[in-house]
Amino acid sequence: MGEFVRVETADGIATIRLDRPKMNALNRQVQEEIRDYARQVDADPEVYAVVLYGGEKVFAAGADVKEMADMSYADMSVHSAALQDCFTAVAEIGKPVIAAVTGYALGGGCELALCADIRIAGESAKLGQPEILLGIIPGAGGTQRLPRLVGPARAKDLIFTGRHVSAAEALQIGLVDRVVPDADVHAEALAYAARFKGGPALAVRAAKQAVDRGLETDLATGLEIERLQFSGLFATEDARNGMRAFAEKTKATFTGR
Repeated sequence: MGEFVRVETADGIATIRLDRPKMNALNRQVQEEIRDYARQVDADPEVYAVVLYGGEKVFAAGADVKEMADMSYADMSVHSAALQDCFTAVAEIGKPVIAAVTGYALGGGCELALCADIRIAGESAKLGQPEILLGIIPGAGGTQRLPRLVGPARAKDLIFTGRHVSAAEALQIGLVDRVVPDADVHAEALAYAARFKGGPALAVRAAKQAVDRGLETDLATGLEIERLQFSGLFATEDARNGMRAFAEKTKATFTGR
């Protein structure tokens, strides 16, 4: 286990848990630990879904400003690549990833939540990209993942103003997918993740890759990505088991092969 990040696995669900008091500031060490654990859970065949969680009080308040304050352009040109590498590792987990957002998810914390497939927020959660108030811009995917999620105009509003949005507004604009009582956030994320246990993991991975890669290109190329993923699944035991079970009106058993 890392010093500030740990993985808790139970019943096929891995929780990547941030624990750097008081605000889960994402310094270089935290970033590296997140990256390493993201790759670990991605490669673990016993893990069907992943929950990102910062604890009951805060998800992550952002990058460690004290660590960055004295960096030069040369310093940051190297550090920013490592920063994006951390978040990309989370976004590329080939399994459903659910962000359980409590308290603040600001700056890098919001960008980490953007790497998830589903975001479940507590009623008092606050999200935003306040980097502009420091004279900089988001550097861990905020200018790219946020507009893909909520549209360019809403993304520009959040990035240009640096304002925080409530959980209710985040739900309205599509920044989060569900709002629940604060005390229920982690349990709701685990309950959502549980539906993937024993499911067709290869098909879920293919679906995630088809959607994510398709968003990066034109429709014709996206359709070709879909066609190749779709066709490839016909080489798997899971597809044969699933279609046989449908024909025989029985419950399918998936093995991930």
